[in-house]
Amino acid sequence: MAKTVDSEDDESLNWLEKESKTISQKIAEIETIILLNGEYDKNDAVLEIHSGAGGTEACDWANMLYRMYSRYAEKKSYKIEVIDEQPGLEAGIKSITLIVKGLNAYGYLKNEKGIHRLVRISPFDSGARRHTSFASVTVTPVIDDTVKVDINEKDLKIDVFHSSGAGGQSVNTTDSAVRITHLPTGIVVTCQNERSQVQNKAKAMQILKSKLYEIEEENKKRELKELKGEQRDINFGSQIRSYVMHPYSLVKDHRTNCEETNVNKVMDGDLDRFINANLRRNAG
Repeated sequence: MAKTVDSEDDESLNWLEKESKTISQKIAEIETIILLNGEYDKNDAVLEIHSGAGGTEACDWANMLYRMYSRYAEKKSYKIEVIDEQPGLEAGIKSITLIVKGLNAYGYLKNEKGIHRLVRISPFDSGARRHTSFASVTVTPVIDDTVKVDINEKDLKIDVFHSSGAGGQSVNTTDSAVRITHLPTGIVVTCQNERSQVQNKAKAMQILKSKLYEIEEENKKRELKELKGEQRDINFGSQIRSYVMHPYSLVKDHRTNCEETNVNKVMDGDLDRFINANLRRNAG
């Protein structure tokens, strides 16, 4: 049976719509890549999650964020290396430090710095009451050995201790874990997932070096803004995003007003729309 003119027109229209969507997506991807023009945007990233006040509920929220970023990394074909993990007393994690490895990992994840807020009915509350939990996320670029950062050995306090973990063969029985405290700044870096004390110390020093370099760069930017007469941004401790599971379903980024009603979709690592919106905001 021969196709009618109307059916052929419909097929052509459907094809054009699909092609238009594909082209729009490609243009958006190119625009995003262009925005990743920072000096270290292409580098790997050190991502840290710390639970806020609230005991078990906050520790569970930190663990949920860890899962969210793990799923995001999978979608981007990034690899994750856990450097340090402090479990919660009953559930979840107090804190976790990981290196996310892949092209533009820092460029994307730097947009996740700040306080993340969860509102839900607590699974740990026998009264099924609504709870609000907070967790902080910090992100630092991994810098290589070509970048010089002067660290005075006298400014370092180095402690070694038994690695902690779930038990079994994966836990070291020697004092292989390393904690380095940079006394002038108070920065503390812990690494316990490498096989030897030497490897843990080297990894901890690499992260410390990255953190100190970022502080130096931030100080330069702040001084430049003050010279230009610009008002200083208030970033530390700022709430960047809320994840509301009750009494309604909504994830809202407070910097860009970008919203998503499907919370589970976001918790499964679908963060591109939030990250891309913030990249555009910062470029504006």
